[in-house]
Amino acid sequence: MDSIKVRGGTELDGRIAIAGAKNACLALMPATLLSDAPLTLTNAPRLSDIRTMTTLLQSLGAEVTQLQGGRVLALSSHDIASQRADYDIVRKMRASILVLGPLLARWGRAEVSLPGGCAIGARPVDLHQHAMECLGAELELRDGYLHARAPSGLRGAVIEFPLVSVGATENALMAAVLARGETEIRNAAREPEIVDLAHCLRAMGAQIEGEGTATIRVQGVSTLHGTTHSVVPDRIELGTYMLAPAIAGGTVECVGGRLDLVTRFAEKLSETGISVEETADGVRVSRSNGRVRAVDVVTAPYPGFPTDLQAQMMALMCTAEGVSVLEERIFENRFMHAPELMRMGARIEVHGGTARVTGVERLRGAPVMATDLRASVSLVLAGLAAEGETMVSRVYHLDRGYERIEEKLRACGADIERVRSE
Repeated sequence: MDSIKVRGGTELDGRIAIAGAKNACLALMPATLLSDAPLTLTNAPRLSDIRTMTTLLQSLGAEVTQLQGGRVLALSSHDIASQRADYDIVRKMRASILVLGPLLARWGRAEVSLPGGCAIGARPVDLHQHAMECLGAELELRDGYLHARAPSGLRGAVIEFPLVSVGATENALMAAVLARGETEIRNAAREPEIVDLAHCLRAMGAQIEGEGTATIRVQGVSTLHGTTHSVVPDRIELGTYMLAPAIAGGTVECVGGRLDLVTRFAEKLSETGISVEETADGVRVSRSNGRVRAVDVVTAPYPGFPTDLQAQMMALMCTAEGVSVLEERIFENRFMHAPELMRMGARIEVHGGTARVTGVERLRGAPVMATDLRASVSLVLAGLAAEGETMVSRVYHLDRGYERIEEKLRACGADIERVRSE
């Protein structure tokens, strides 16, 4: 099992290219199931989660070809052989549930195993099930699988979510584009990944309006055609690399990043005393005036502070001047990185969904263990600011969401390397 070794104390200086959004690409790929025409995705990230989704789609009979070193994905679902998403694949990744809506919409049936992913809290599939039932499908949970049927096709309906859910909104949107009549999705997620999916579906011939707001309206069509679509930049990767110079010092330009994707996060980062500015090529972040100021953070659905940047922000607060309080309102089990940061000398008190961080002058390198995707990168970032050597183990989590992180940071001067398992 690979590890990442970081020797802290070096300021960063350079440029980091921001990849296409993992979470957007994982929703766009199942959209191929909605049409027998080709779908081409450009600016695709090269990540293990993308490989898992590729394997899942191929198991259903879809064709997925990687071009330009994996930057372009050519997909086709003209000859689907199965509507069963098997446990052995689905257990590896939460986003596997996103084949449910497209399979039901086009073939009227689906069997999808309950999904896996990071252990960051309960993420039930009941909202996905609710959306499909609103559209007229019959669903039954049996033997660890969701068995779904809509033999007469899906029908447009009002889908009102009791809670905001990105995945359930994506599933509902993909199912609704082929349903008969009009569908209104209320309390819809507003994330950029939802907007990106809607843009792609519209380019395929779907009739959608209201994406990016709490209410999305869809007028169902009988068929969709193919298209070529560029995946939106990854706002979580962008935020992560914006934090790298904030933690280590120096200046980094995030090439291809868009400040409008991380507005609330950028505002909070600026409050700490970090310089954040938009450039012709992306976003430049600098820290040159000593310790940052402690700030409080509350995670919230978009456009609020992203839960997927909470762990990384905590790493910054560990060496901030003052006391910060981080409140996690999305997932109930998302402070598993705190004990590992404490091994590095951080002063953190966790009480339920709230963490109180008292900044220290300097962290100390230590052997630490990644517990989930975002926790793992927070430990790498902390290592950039720590005295001595930090060894982050179980970085297979990291590879699910960050493409060649050690190469990108090393190009900016970081003393970091991957230690391959024997």
